[in-house]
Amino acid sequence: MKTILLPYGKTKLELNLPEERLAGILESHAHDFKPEKSESELVRDALMNPIDSPRLKELVVGKKNIVMIASDHTRPVPSKVILPEIMKEIESGNPDATLTILIATGFHRLTTRDELIDKFGEDMVDHPKIRYVIHDSTNDEDMAYLGILPSGGKLIINKLAVEADLLISEGFIEPHFFAGFSGGRKSVLPGISSRTTVLANHCSKFIADPHSRAGSLDENPMHKDMLWAAETAKLQFICNVLLDADKKVIAAYAGHLNNAHRKGCEFMNQLAGVKAIHSDIVITTNGGYPLDQNIYQSVKGMTAAEACCNEGGVIIIATSCSDGHGGESFYRTFLDEPDNQKIMDQFLATDAEHTIPDQWESQILCRMLLKFKVIFVTDAPEQMIRDMHMDYAHNLDEAIAMADEYLGKKDSKITVIPDGIAVIVNPSDK
Repeated sequence: MKTILLPYGKTKLELNLPEERLAGILESHAHDFKPEKSESELVRDALMNPIDSPRLKELVVGKKNIVMIASDHTRPVPSKVILPEIMKEIESGNPDATLTILIATGFHRLTTRDELIDKFGEDMVDHPKIRYVIHDSTNDEDMAYLGILPSGGKLIINKLAVEADLLISEGFIEPHFFAGFSGGRKSVLPGISSRTTVLANHCSKFIADPHSRAGSLDENPMHKDMLWAAETAKLQFICNVLLDADKKVIAAYAGHLNNAHRKGCEFMNQLAGVKAIHSDIVITTNGGYPLDQNIYQSVKGMTAAEACCNEGGVIIIATSCSDGHGGESFYRTFLDEPDNQKIMDQFLATDAEHTIPDQWESQILCRMLLKFKVIFVTDAPEQMIRDMHMDYAHNLDEAIAMADEYLGKKDSKITVIPDGIAVIVNPSDK
């Protein structure tokens, strides 16, 4: 019997599989990578040796309106580690400077004070030289128009970023299921963009593009829009980190918006790239808290399973979803239409200007539902899971038994992906 621990919320679930059923385990080498320095030292070294950029302490000289874009409560960015080091750089170059932190909620719900404290620490949330502003993509009064994206959509972002005399960002780099990688330019689009801009960029045509996948940047139409947006917004300096399974910093990259981000992506690709092990059943997760707070985010972890599940097979995802579905439009898409093919046809017939909220997540989920049975092991309400055309299991053993019954046999091979958002599943021969 093989025992595998799966991240689930703030705990772990124990998966016990007979050795003869286990096809393989797909894990990022980031989980095994042991840096020689502490988290703070890694960030400090990156800030002291920026890539293709002056140091931050030089950039802040004479600046009065410094704005830093920071990730929201749905991302495990260790801001408690990053922000103190950034503040040291700022204060060493401009002792009188104050910093506005613009929380990049993108299309998510607004971040609460408790979540800010959990992310930054109470001392930083109440820091006399730092103020926090929560981006609201639906508030047009907060926005400024900057031009037309390469795709033809309007670039409209939070005017605090536009009015800054120095715009910087923090973030983390991981495989992203349609943007290629997180981090870098994503701080601006979708991070602090208006709903109009997010909807245009996340259109059905881009989501359906085969280059809009984890690990893909060069031909990715979404990435091209995002990079153009960040450059146009004059995002001048970034600090991005790579994380292990415990959400600890294992590498850090600072400096030029694109060049520093690319360096981080190259290393992440080395660590996270795995060859697909195809099987009829694939078990995955969404990496635990804070990434598995809702069904919406959990679609990401499912795409790793999609890349190695035989068509007609079963995807099992263990994800806490303590915050429910994560998007009313996302939820109602499936609640209101029982036919998955009709849902997909409607998406593909929708042009960029008429993209509806959460359509991208719905489209990717629908793509999987058309090919696989999906079983959720979750704390979300059972009826909610069924409303969204998926099956519900109370635990992993029950989920495997359901999969066996569906497939009509009890010896199907099983591939396990302990952290579905941490890997880039590359094609391999079946």
